[in-house]
Amino acid sequence: MRRPTALFFALGLAVTLAPAAACRKSGGVPGKDRPLRIAVVPKGTNMDFWRTVHAGAIKGERDLEKAGVRLELIWKGPLREDDREQQVQVVESFASQGVDGIVLAPLDERALVRPVEEAKRLSIPTVIIDSALDSDQIVSFVATDNRKGGELAADEMGRLLGGKGKVILLRFQDGSASTTAREEGFLARLGAGWPGVKLLSSDQHAGATRDTAKRAAENLLNRFGAETDGLFVVNESTGSGTLLALQDGGYAGKIRFLGFDSTPAFVTAMRAGQMQAFVLQAPFRMAELGVKTLVDHLQGKTVPRRIDTGVVIVTPANLDTPPVQELLKPPLDTYLPPGE
Repeated sequence: MRRPTALFFALGLAVTLAPAAACRKSGGVPGKDRPLRIAVVPKGTNMDFWRTVHAGAIKGERDLEKAGVRLELIWKGPLREDDREQQVQVVESFASQGVDGIVLAPLDERALVRPVEEAKRLSIPTVIIDSALDSDQIVSFVATDNRKGGELAADEMGRLLGGKGKVILLRFQDGSASTTAREEGFLARLGAGWPGVKLLSSDQHAGATRDTAKRAAENLLNRFGAETDGLFVVNESTGSGTLLALQDGGYAGKIRFLGFDSTPAFVTAMRAGQMQAFVLQAPFRMAELGVKTLVDHLQGKTVPRRIDTGVVIVTPANLDTPPVQELLKPPLDTYLPPGE
């Protein structure tokens, strides 16, 4: 029975490979005689962070076109950051269409390994951005040092509490390498550098949306709110939901609240004394460099295996400085269509 199964698999694979190969062979030299077709696949599409990533990718596309590289950028991803199956299907679809390369922010470090490695077997390379993939079959990893971001948050929490207090870490979701690294960095640094700061809870997950995060935060506050001195969350949606829970529960401004990534609501909360700090990445630059790195690779250039796009802790003291304001206000309107 093994031989027919193998034969059917081989035939199916051949059917899949043939259109992809034909697409890439037709039309002359990619980038010169025909546009390079680059697919950019985010973790989700329903948060400000991913709008910024989209704009950065378009910035990369336009810069390359000015340099004489013909490029077609295709943006598609799941709506929610917990839809592994849809993201896998998006990557598989782009591979079967025969795109020239993929820029991917994998929402699960393991679930996306197979489609990425299958794309490579089709001679379609992938640059990973934002969150690591558990595979060595990629061109480059362009992202924040997420562990460092968690360590920065731990040091700020310890400083705010004067080295003594009780805190909560609200995690994001299993499988997300970027947020796991932030959580691990926070916990390791807190334990090593701030022995007087104790954990009340560090095993709860917020889930993929603001609403699930709000419910998770409310449950924690109902249980620990009266004794909680500080609370750290590790991404935008968790921060948005937790901020609402703090405000609704009467804890905003009483519990030191630290987030990761930013929205206009976080800035407003910081100015109101309801958010004491947030860790800020450079998603615009991350996506821009992701696209440019992939094109460099396709043109035969040597590219770094790891590109660190930087991370900073934002507090009321540096909120209005030019470097922070530049990160908080990327030129989205210049690159995204109205209403997107």
